[in-house]
Amino acid sequence: MKVFETAIAGLMIIEPKVFEDQRGYFFESYSKKELFESGIDVEFVQDNQSLSSYGVIRGLHYQLAPYAQTKLVRVIYGKVLDVAVDLRQGSLTFGHSMGIEISAENKKQILIPPGFAHGFVVLSEKAIFSYKCDRYYNPEYERGISLRDPGLNIDWHIPSKNFIISEKDKILPAFSDAEMNYYI
Repeated sequence: MKVFETAIAGLMIIEPKVFEDQRGYFFESYSKKELFESGIDVEFVQDNQSLSSYGVIRGLHYQLAPYAQTKLVRVIYGKVLDVAVDLRQGSLTFGHSMGIEISAENKKQILIPPGFAHGFVVLSEKAIFSYKCDRYYNPEYERGISLRDPGLNIDWHIPSKNFIISEKDKILPAFSDAEMNYYI
């Protein structure tokens, strides 16, 4: 497993070692030991999975501290643009976002630490998205930010006429109005 830092501290790309031959492929999608050896010490407690169609955008979601979650995200089928927004006040990249294409084909995973809003858009006809969390979902501490916030200027890689957004996500506040309690 290879772990790569991104331009936003704490946000990491993980590439598993893939063994391919005429039969197909095999890889370890998760190894606590290998992540620990790379400096990542996280105890995951919950796995989540979703199936979505082209144009579906889920996010930008997060949980307030003390229920903030570390997430390890990957795509089992299809392709998505995965987006994380730094909510850590005092961070040099506070308010910055990063989008990374992850797919069943490239097998990349993203480690998103606490203090980030997270979302993704489906770029393929369908996608199965899976993620591990180190804290349980707590609806009382769930928050979100509008995926259309012009201040964030996120390029979702598809025309806005193709966006499929839940009613809940349509009414999320702008970044400047969002409740946050993360500090560096």
